[in-house]
Amino acid sequence: MKQMRILCAILVFSLASTSCESYFDVKLDDQPNIEDIFSTTNGTKKYLAHIYSYIPMEEEIVGSEGWVVPRSDEAQYSFFQWVNYLQIKTGSYSSGTVNGTGGDLVTADAAYYNFWRKNYVAINQCSTFLKYVDLNKGESPDKIKAMKAEARFLRAFYYFCLFRQFGPVYIWGDQMPDETIMGSTIDRMTVDQNIDFIVGELDAIKNDLPLRMSDIGEPEASFVGRVTRGAALALKARVLLFAASPLYNGCDLYVGKMKNMRGEFLFPQTKDDSKWEAAAQAAWDVIDLGMYSLCEDNTQTDPFKKGVASYQKVMFDNWNSETIWGWWFRTTKGYEYFGPTGGQIGPAMPPNALETLGVRGGYGGIAPSLKLIDTYPMWETGRYPVTGYQGQNDLSKPIVDPQSGYQATGFTENYKQPADADWAPPFKAHNSCVGRDPRFYACLVPNGFYWPNKTFPNRFTCYDNAECTSRYSATSDANRLGYTWRRLLKPDYSLNDEYDMYKAIKYVYPAFRLAEVYLNYAEACNEKPQRDETAALLYLNKVRNRVGLIDIEKAYPEIKGNKELLRWCIQKERMVEFGLEAKRHYDACRWMIAKDEYPGTPWTLHLTATNYEDSYQRVNNELRISTYVFQDKDYLYPIGAAQLAEMTNMTQNYGF
Repeated sequence: MKQMRILCAILVFSLASTSCESYFDVKLDDQPNIEDIFSTTNGTKKYLAHIYSYIPMEEEIVGSEGWVVPRSDEAQYSFFQWVNYLQIKTGSYSSGTVNGTGGDLVTADAAYYNFWRKNYVAINQCSTFLKYVDLNKGESPDKIKAMKAEARFLRAFYYFCLFRQFGPVYIWGDQMPDETIMGSTIDRMTVDQNIDFIVGELDAIKNDLPLRMSDIGEPEASFVGRVTRGAALALKARVLLFAASPLYNGCDLYVGKMKNMRGEFLFPQTKDDSKWEAAAQAAWDVIDLGMYSLCEDNTQTDPFKKGVASYQKVMFDNWNSETIWGWWFRTTKGYEYFGPTGGQIGPAMPPNALETLGVRGGYGGIAPSLKLIDTYPMWETGRYPVTGYQGQNDLSKPIVDPQSGYQATGFTENYKQPADADWAPPFKAHNSCVGRDPRFYACLVPNGFYWPNKTFPNRFTCYDNAECTSRYSATSDANRLGYTWRRLLKPDYSLNDEYDMYKAIKYVYPAFRLAEVYLNYAEACNEKPQRDETAALLYLNKVRNRVGLIDIEKAYPEIKGNKELLRWCIQKERMVEFGLEAKRHYDACRWMIAKDEYPGTPWTLHLTATNYEDSYQRVNNELRISTYVFQDKDYLYPIGAAQLAEMTNMTQNYGF
């Protein structure tokens, strides 16, 4: 019964106190009696902090739960070529290879991403908190009620983390896991049962959660990151969007397949479009709170610069008006060889010209894919420039929208870099990088552009020439894709000599932000049976207008009355707006487009070229990575063979 004990384990910890900036960073001490822990207000709050500590580290895009970033088609790992996610992305895994706790960062081990155990332990910890919290007699009833609601929210959230990775799972509900239960009696519940439980929990506790922590007498500054009513409504909106989406709503792939031991099909056998109505209403409930607003920078008068600065505020301004729920960045030992700056900064190191900072060559790390590069709209026309590719995702042959104004080839002489590096002298820029959406420049530095630090005015260049600031290398530090990510680095920002992440870079990962709710609402309004095109356009435009783009119906007059075109534009907008925020993979799967979008070879710029002009050719033979595949089975992660050996009647996912 080893695996059942893992699934049922009750862990009792006394937790070290935490600062407001590391609310989720806890230290586990000796194991006192559980009644002793909950008899004091301090012990109760520490246990509550502990159950927050299981929140997935999606901000760690180099590994951990952030694996979904390079797993998708929005990013590529250009520094190391043998990392964990490649085993999945090339199809070289099975239920047998996802067992255990996983390998380290440079081990091609699909088990690294098996979060089954972690989430069930987290769920059990939440249930333990709920069982014992009433032993605390020193806290006010309102605070106890709010803490119970937090624990139920987190339990629902951890179930959703399992659901989005594995599909429907076994739900314990309010029952404390029974360590003596026979594994053969456990099987998964259906999609609808999973959704109903999660949504039911959120509905039950939403009014017990405060709108703001100050509503229950807690100082806002000391308790940022704790769950509020807005977070519960935002999670409900996301869950119901998944439930309405093609993968979970009567898709042909699962018709007649995957029955549990009770004879129930795990997935709905017919499509129910009314689920889009529920998703739309849930998103509207967040909007209707009137508590949140898109970040805008009103210090800029130039519309383009304002668009750049407004988008950057999402990450640069901690706990801003757009963040509904999030958490302070965290780091892990897995990134020590990046330096103490951690995985978040490793993908965006400045070029080696900044030798006073000790940077060698300019790390590659996670880099934006050429497909993500191709997705950013054009500033003047507002249109998405690339409508597809010839062949199977042949990124060297983009199908260009002639009305977009985009040029896939050639160079612009005497180009003046906009926004964060407008101090830079003119240079020759590739036409594909000219005239793009402000978010393009807020997030990326293309080959040949200046790094946004006027104290060290150097161009980021990455081909095979000694003049380059990140010269191509097949084996050592270098960018091998052609673009680097700089979204977390403010303009003119210099890292300190110690590379102390906690001093150098501080940001809040926006797990739920208003832009997502707006696009959730737009998508649901477009898809629901009583289609509301006006609302869909309005809320899509709110996200676009924040960065200065024109309304979508002005960019695409033909979009009126065209449900399919509006769907395509919403999908493009989500890929851009949430670039490298760990949402693209789940979106591509729930829409069931990953099978078309993911397969192919790893395309990069021609960085073995010896000159700048030739380096902008697109090639697929410079990263020693196998061809990417995506099969029907890859929409969901397999349940590990070790779990199945203990829970012998548990239904495996399709294809495994």
